[in-house]
Amino acid sequence: MRRLAILLTAVLALASCKGGTKALLPNVSGKAGEVIIVMDKDNWEGNLGVETRNLLACDCPYLAQLEPLYSLVSVAPGGFADLFKVHRNIVVFDIAEDNEEGSVGYLHDVWASPQCVINVKASGEEQAIALLKDNGKTIVSALEQAERDRVIANTIRYEDRNIAPQVEEIFGGSPHFPTGYKLKKKSSDFVWIADEKQYTIQGIFVYRYPSRVAEEFTLDNIISHRNAILKDNVPGMFDGTYMTTSTAISPETEYLRYKGRDFTQTRGYWEVENDYMGGPFVSHSFYSKDGMDIITVEAFVYAPKYDKRQYLRQVESILYSWEWAAEEDKN
Repeated sequence: MRRLAILLTAVLALASCKGGTKALLPNVSGKAGEVIIVMDKDNWEGNLGVETRNLLACDCPYLAQLEPLYSLVSVAPGGFADLFKVHRNIVVFDIAEDNEEGSVGYLHDVWASPQCVINVKASGEEQAIALLKDNGKTIVSALEQAERDRVIANTIRYEDRNIAPQVEEIFGGSPHFPTGYKLKKKSSDFVWIADEKQYTIQGIFVYRYPSRVAEEFTLDNIISHRNAILKDNVPGMFDGTYMTTSTAISPETEYLRYKGRDFTQTRGYWEVENDYMGGPFVSHSFYSKDGMDIITVEAFVYAPKYDKRQYLRQVESILYSWEWAAEEDKN
């Protein structure tokens, strides 16, 4: 027994030396899409609180109902106890006169895992507001990435391993799909995968078309191909109805790079021609491995009875899990 105790002690010590303490952190708490804001009451009720809400609780784009980008919970520094420290997303405002230079720090897994902690240090309210304005896009991106990474980790942990190989066979790569998603349609250049419940649909399209023009990734080119392909492949419930892009809410594009892959992200609102169905969509368009085609992987949500922010964030995260088959084989 004494030898066993010594062996266990040695193993624990070795794990600690190699960063094994991270494995001992508790799992994060809190709801998806929720952020703890550590800020004193006066600042929360003043201009700093207004700027914080303008940044993190602004309207989530392309949703039919008004929903905040994040749900914020304000906690005074004196009340920031262990209960709150294990939350998934935390933004701490450290306002003190000796913080002359001011800074924004991004930390991971401080009190729990997988956790995102953002520390804003400032000498006063005005400097803190300036830091928010200068670093706002990066702060939002850090929170979005943390939420996305959690979804992807759970997707891979509970993956339906029968779907991705069928997508790879056609496109040379695929996202990961969690249990619950089913293959609804498959052709030589289009697949449709969805998780359909009684009142909600979270869907993924993957399609391709030949690369023929110099400006492949303009909004007009992406939307015109989208409309043509979905008209042929995604019929509505009645004759003469099909999925298309809403013109009431103009879509927009953004050029991004993620894990070495360049793509054009398009956000918009889909609708069914000659019907009343609709909802948000987001897509990633990029070149195929050989550069001969444009591949688009698209996420959409239909949830008329519910808020859609988290449904969209979940299915959008799947897009970011795309892997080329050859890269996956190397792992």
